[in-house]
Amino acid sequence: MVSGGLALFFLVLAVALLIVLTARVKLNAFLALLIVAYAYGMAIGLPPLEIINHIRGGFGGTLGYIGIVIIAGTIMGTVLEKTGAAYSMTNAILKVVGKKRSPLAMSMAGYVVSIPVFCDSGYVILSPLNKALAKETGQSMAVMAVALATGLYATHTMVPPTPGPIAAAGIVGADLGAVIGLGLLVSIPAMLAGYIWAVKFACKYKIEPKLAEDYETIKAKYGDLPSTFLSFLPLLVPIALILLKSLAEFPTKPLGEGGFATFLRFVGDPVTALIIGVLLSFLLVKKEALTEAINDWSAEGIRNAALILAITGAGGAFGRVLQNSPMVDFIENNLATLPLGIFLPFIISAAIKSAQGSSTVAIITTASIMAPLLAGLGLNPALTVIAIGAGAMVVSHANDSYFWVVSQFSDMEVSTAYKTYTTATLVEGSVAFALVAVLSFIV
Repeated sequence: MVSGGLALFFLVLAVALLIVLTARVKLNAFLALLIVAYAYGMAIGLPPLEIINHIRGGFGGTLGYIGIVIIAGTIMGTVLEKTGAAYSMTNAILKVVGKKRSPLAMSMAGYVVSIPVFCDSGYVILSPLNKALAKETGQSMAVMAVALATGLYATHTMVPPTPGPIAAAGIVGADLGAVIGLGLLVSIPAMLAGYIWAVKFACKYKIEPKLAEDYETIKAKYGDLPSTFLSFLPLLVPIALILLKSLAEFPTKPLGEGGFATFLRFVGDPVTALIIGVLLSFLLVKKEALTEAINDWSAEGIRNAALILAITGAGGAFGRVLQNSPMVDFIENNLATLPLGIFLPFIISAAIKSAQGSSTVAIITTASIMAPLLAGLGLNPALTVIAIGAGAMVVSHANDSYFWVVSQFSDMEVSTAYKTYTTATLVEGSVAFALVAVLSFIV
C-alpha cells in the first residue's frame, strides 16, 4: 500500500475526478462516486476484493442507518406540497409579519418549508405567491427572489430532515438531535443575512413580476387550506421527538433512566419520529383523496427519494474506502497540528459545491471525506455537519440547478442573478460558518 502522503495526494486527484465527472461529463453522482471509490482504492494499493467489500459495507451501512429516514422525509414533503400545507404555513407567517414586510415573510416561509421539502420544489411551490406579493407591495422581484431563495437554502443545507444533513449525520456518526439543534441555531442568522442582502443590495435591481394571478386569486384557488396547526404538526412533532431523545441520552440523564426515558429514546429515534411525521401528514388530506395520498403520493415520495438514497449510499461506499486508507493516519498526525480545525470541512464542502453545483453531493462527499478524520482532528461530529452545510451554500451559480430555478421563476437575467443571488449565497454561507467557528470554541 502507498504512503499516507501519497494517499492524500490521490484523494485530491479523486475529488478532482469526481468534480470532472459530475460537472463536465455530467455523469450521475451515484455512478461518479462509485467510480471514484474504485479508482481511489486501486490507486492506494488496496486488494481488489477488499475494495469491493468496503464498497458494499459502506453502501449498506450508510443506508441501513439513514435510508428509512430519507424516504419518510420525502413522503412527508410530498404530502405537504400536494395538500397546500406549505402554502398554509406561508400564509400564517405572512399574517404575523404583514404584507409590508413581504420579503421577510417569504424568507421565513422558505426557511420553514425547506425543512421537509427540497429547496428547488419549495421555490416552485411558493413562486406564485412570491410574485403576487411583489406586485401587491411594489417590491422588485430581485428582492423577493433572493429573500425566498436564501430562506429555503438555510435549512436545506443545515437542518434535518432535509436529506443532505441527515445523510451527513449518518456518515460521520453525529447525533441527529444535536445536528437539528445546532442547525436551527446557525441557520436563523444565515437566513437573516440572506434577507438583509436582499433588501439592502438586491433592491438596486428593479424587476417587474410577470403575474398571471394576483394574491387574492391565488388564495381563492387553493380553496379550503389545511389549518395552520395541522400544517405545522408533521414538521414540528418529529423535530421535538428527536430533540427529546437527545435530551434523554444526555450524559447527566436529566430525564432519568426509567421507562419514560426509554420511551423517549424509542419515539425520538429518527426512524420512529419521521414515520410519526408521515402519519401526521395524512391528517392534512381530505377524506376523498386519502386513498390517493396513501398510495400514489407515497409512491411519488419514494421515487423522489431514490436518487438521494443512491447518492447517499455511494457516498458511504467512498467513505468506507477512505477509512481504510493510510491517508487517515497521515492526516491525523499532520493536519491535527495545523490551525485548520472546523475550517477544513467548510472549505472542502465549499470547493466541491462551487465546482460541481449540487449542495447534496457536496455535503455527502465532504462527510465521507471527514468521517475517518474526526477523531484525530478532535472535531465535534454534529458541528462538523453544520460546517459542511455552510460550505455547501458557497456558491450557487450556473452549474447548480437551483440557480436556474431561482433565476427563471423570477424572470431574472443571468447576469442579474449572479449579482444578486450568487453573491447572497456567498454571504449566507460565510455568515453561517462564522457562527460555526464561534460555536467550535463552546461545543
